Amino acid sequence: MGRANRVVLAYSGGVDTSVCIPYLKQEWGVQEVITLAANLGQGEELEPIREKALKSGAAKSLVADVTEEFVKHYAFPAIQANALYENRYPLSTALARPLIAKLLVDAAAEYGADAVAHGCTGKGNDQVRFDVAIAALNPNLKVLAPAREWGMSREETIAYGERFGIASPVKKASPYSIDRNLLGRSIEAGSLEDPWVEPPEEIYAMTKAIGDTPNEPEYIEIGFEQGIPTHLNGQSLHPIDLITQLNQVVGTHGVGRIDMVENRLVGIKSREIYEVPALLVLIQAHRELESLTLTADVAHYKRGMEDTYSQLVYNGLWYSPLKAALDAFIHQTQERVSGTVRIKLFKGNAVMVGRQSSNSLYSPDLATYGADDQFDHKAAEGFIYVWGLPTRVWSQRNKG
Repeated sequence: MGRANRVVLAYSGGVDTSVCIPYLKQEWGVQEVITLAANLGQGEELEPIREKALKSGAAKSLVADVTEEFVKHYAFPAIQANALYENRYPLSTALARPLIAKLLVDAAAEYGADAVAHGCTGKGNDQVRFDVAIAALNPNLKVLAPAREWGMSREETIAYGERFGIASPVKKASPYSIDRNLLGRSIEAGSLEDPWVEPPEEIYAMTKAIGDTPNEPEYIEIGFEQGIPTHLNGQSLHPIDLITQLNQVVGTHGVGRIDMVENRLVGIKSREIYEVPALLVLIQAHRELESLTLTADVAHYKRGMEDTYSQLVYNGLWYSPLKAALDAFIHQTQERVSGTVRIKLFKGNAVMVGRQSSNSLYSPDLATYGADDQFDHKAAEGFIYVWGLPTRVWSQRNKG
């Protein structure tokens, strides 16, 4: 455990991060706690959170609006990478952590802090993401994690906070642990800890139940420029507006729910529920456009890269040499990934029904089985002979 005079604390306004303020001062001898709350488009009013930090004993309470940076420099690169952890989770929560870590390190430099802190427990992925990202950005900065070490139950944590004027939650706390930003929501704990239990409808906020969705399909068109989504239904939109509008229209049709048992980095399996309407459809549409514009060898090789990329982000290695190398590869592949994808939304499904690009490698004259067929069928026989030659020789040598 490190000791520090001035600490910048990642602050959400919840019980744990609020209690961290007096705990750091009383138990660990920190002289001054500066809190930092990040606006990532979660739709929450941050002024009350800023004021709560001050009431809880913070010397200064910072609020950083980084929604645009979050979308442009974290979400969009992940879309270009078709990043799906374990081929399902599009990393909506994980992508926020390296940005928050960067904010902490920058604030520590600006205010002369000799440590940063977070409220993560010892069982989750976020502690790894914060600690490793901070170490990558400033290896000399101490990282304090009081909630990982104080050993208090939730009840004891609330009682500790009340001793220092931190009001306990007014209503009975929800049994669910929820994290939200512009990209989506992650929900865990409570009854969800039993992987046999169907998630209750009450946990969802961004997506409609199938029974409540429209009875007619809706078609949308998403335009991309070099792998970056830029247009919705022909209209050029600011990145935040594009995600916001897509969340609404896609969620209305019940698209974007994920219920999975995932493998956490710390070695345990965790049942997680995600709502990621826009992000999930954007990755599906982007992959569809790549099928039209990337050569076969690049597309196939990129699939393996995407899996590695997703693991790196999930495991907290956003600021790592391998991640930087993958970024360079992915950026190179996106030069010609421009065009439009048409999607049919209906009853929980997002079906890719059309794709077009001025950089398309699809040739109707070669693909058709009609009279316009330009493919040289006679060439196929020689190709098959050469292609199958190693197999034929192997079979001859090992006959019987």
